[in-house]
Amino acid sequence: MSKSRSGVLEGVAAAALLSAAVFSPPAQAQQQAPHHPRPPHGPPEAAGPPLPPARLSTLRLSATLAANDPQPIRSGVVWRVFEEGAQPDGSHKLVAQSEEAAPTLPLPDGAYIVHAAYGLAGVTRRVDIEGRNVAERIALNAGGLRLIDKLGDAQIPAQRLSISIYVPERGNSEAKLILANAKSDEMIGLPEGAYHVVSKLLDTGQGAQGGANETNSVVTADLKIPAGKLIEATLRHRAATMTLKLVKQPGGEALANTSFSVLTPGGDVIRELIGAFPSLVLAEGEYVAIARHEGKTYQETFRVQSTKDSDVEILIRDHPRDHADEEQPQ
Repeated sequence: MSKSRSGVLEGVAAAALLSAAVFSPPAQAQQQAPHHPRPPHGPPEAAGPPLPPARLSTLRLSATLAANDPQPIRSGVVWRVFEEGAQPDGSHKLVAQSEEAAPTLPLPDGAYIVHAAYGLAGVTRRVDIEGRNVAERIALNAGGLRLIDKLGDAQIPAQRLSISIYVPERGNSEAKLILANAKSDEMIGLPEGAYHVVSKLLDTGQGAQGGANETNSVVTADLKIPAGKLIEATLRHRAATMTLKLVKQPGGEALANTSFSVLTPGGDVIRELIGAFPSLVLAEGEYVAIARHEGKTYQETFRVQSTKDSDVEILIRDHPRDHADEEQPQ
């Protein structure tokens, strides 16, 4: 804001202080007789007229997803208005903020910077207010993305998902992370462009020990968001919950104080668990389960089919391996 504009605001503050001094004189002044007495009902001595208040005009704001979009955005826009002139520290003073889709903001004359944010999309516009009401419609050049994650035909709750959105570059689909905690089934505002989405299914069952473990069920998608369009993408996970048991015979009672490891056929460890019958979520595929009990090691190979939750029984055989002889499968 220019020095003349700052002078107007300082004048308003000075006028407020002067007005308070005129109508609330100090107690000492009330007790002393005036040097030049006036009639009892005479007017008080004038202290000068107060400065006029700064003129307020209105700034009406609205936003569209694209320049040729006739319909304004009805929700999800955050507006911030800053003074154009920088403060001594280089920052710009925030003078107004609104989450209304189309706010009307009273502002004194001056130059302002208006910022409209819609999710991760944002546009900045300079606006002058000079004794008149101003209406600004800003095109965000953005679109919206809604992600729906499913396991079988059932939609996965948001708390069982970890979703990240990246801006890809040539040869690297995860070059730039722009959103690490995207929520499923919510509209996400994004600038026009290409994106890479990674959705990981979380294990919130008893095997997670009160938390949420990432599983090996990962679904990715490459999406293009055009300006002015709202895109809905469905990501389908293929996984199931498996319960591990060490038993002496098929269908027998699970043995307590057992530790388990679940590995890929190539020997990569996926999870390690402890208990009589711990459970975990696994992506569809083949696995090796290893059980350790009282110094002995047992193993079974099993297969996971999507949405088919089941038990994995590891049988105690006549010739278990000792821990000293234990080798993970190759």
